[in-house]
Amino acid sequence: MNLTIENILLVGSLLLFVSVIVGKTSYKFGVPTLLLFLGIGMLAGADGIAGIYFDDPKIAQFIGIVSLNFILFSGGLDTSFTSVKPIIREGMVLSTLGVLLTALSLGTFVWFVTDFTIHESMLLGSIVSSTDAAAVFSILRSKSLALKNNLRPTLELESGSNDPMAYVLTIAFLTLVVHQDKSILSIIPLFLQQMILGGILGFAFGKISKLIINKIKLDFEGLYPVLVIALMFITFSATDFIGGNGFLAIYICAVYLGNQELIHKKTILKMYDGLAWLMQIVLFLTLGLLVFPSQVFPYMGIGLLISVFLIIVARPLSVFISLMFFKMELRRRFYISWVGLRGAVPIVFATYPLLAGIDKANMIFNIVFFISVTSIIIQGTTLSIVAKWLNVALPEKEKPISENDKFILDLPKSAMQEFVILPNFYAINKRIVDLNFPHSAFIVMVKRDGVYIRPGGSTEIKENDLLMIIADNQDDFEQVNDTLKRLFV
Repeated sequence: MNLTIENILLVGSLLLFVSVIVGKTSYKFGVPTLLLFLGIGMLAGADGIAGIYFDDPKIAQFIGIVSLNFILFSGGLDTSFTSVKPIIREGMVLSTLGVLLTALSLGTFVWFVTDFTIHESMLLGSIVSSTDAAAVFSILRSKSLALKNNLRPTLELESGSNDPMAYVLTIAFLTLVVHQDKSILSIIPLFLQQMILGGILGFAFGKISKLIINKIKLDFEGLYPVLVIALMFITFSATDFIGGNGFLAIYICAVYLGNQELIHKKTILKMYDGLAWLMQIVLFLTLGLLVFPSQVFPYMGIGLLISVFLIIVARPLSVFISLMFFKMELRRRFYISWVGLRGAVPIVFATYPLLAGIDKANMIFNIVFFISVTSIIIQGTTLSIVAKWLNVALPEKEKPISENDKFILDLPKSAMQEFVILPNFYAINKRIVDLNFPHSAFIVMVKRDGVYIRPGGSTEIKENDLLMIIADNQDDFEQVNDTLKRLFV
């Protein structure tokens, strides 16, 4: 079956429907949902049951980049700076030095066991050098796996921030493969430019985005998530146009926004949570359609050899060297080594050699695809088991709830109190979003001149307003009172 304008919506919606239904029950059998999505795409592909012929790496790459924008942005929004602050150094070292060491060690191994040139070997190593944000976010959150000692923030920070490093290495070594007259030293300026500009512009766009979201007055609440989507793509594309790393920029921008007071933040977070799942499904279905299993089979032997080396040697080696200067229990290092999930990102990066038209592009793509599938099967299905073996998992009853989860879930509060806004209060004529209101308390209703008003982030507090506030406990109301009076910032 060839995809046409007439049937693409029907086929796409049916595949999406099947993916959601199958994914709903997949974890009862210990199978990661992402693997199911990939499998459904393969079954629907040219070598599968439906026989849908899709062989366009350029479209697949475009879908991959768009999907990664949503996945990384959603992961950044859900990253609490309070939780990552204690482990930010470890996470950043893993996402930079760790990725580089993985690429170099795996590339060297590929050079020894294949007929690839050194640059082609390093290219393959670079493509699979990063842990996949889609896979890590999806599997950790789907399993609701709670880990001890800041392990989960470490893993999510690494997976969310290491794709830019892998992308730069991929582009750099691809350049060396295409332009064999260039030296490896010539890629250093490209690396520095991508990472420095990506970091600076990501933070700058984060501050600009917060200002725009909170200052602009839109008539409909539903337009605010649309505004954030526009800002997300502007951040990525503008950074990429200037020469920075767009993936790093949108992640930093999202982390900044996720830790700020935003108008209609709950609506934005809920929408991105759903969109991230949609993009993961679309991404894995697309990549499943793109691959031809009959072309993968000839490379299963070498693919398995490289995959085993990556899981058993390259990933642990890079983790242990990267973390050698940090105080960390041995079992934590082993678990971080095991959660080196490869997923959709390496497959997306593997489309770059295809579009560049290098000699071994098809071989690289099929080997990378096999490595990603192997990683999800071996590591993705055993995260909970290995966590229990290494005693790094928290008991079910001790699983903490993140700040954003509390914000989204509308968890019931145990205390309520009314506050009257007196003439000398700082809060007068201030919007709720600008008050730095305690995260543990919410204004649920405002009574003004005998009329009840449903408050939002843009609602201005007026003199003599009666605020009905709910909080976790009575102690929180002292902080509320100080906030309204501006006894602290």
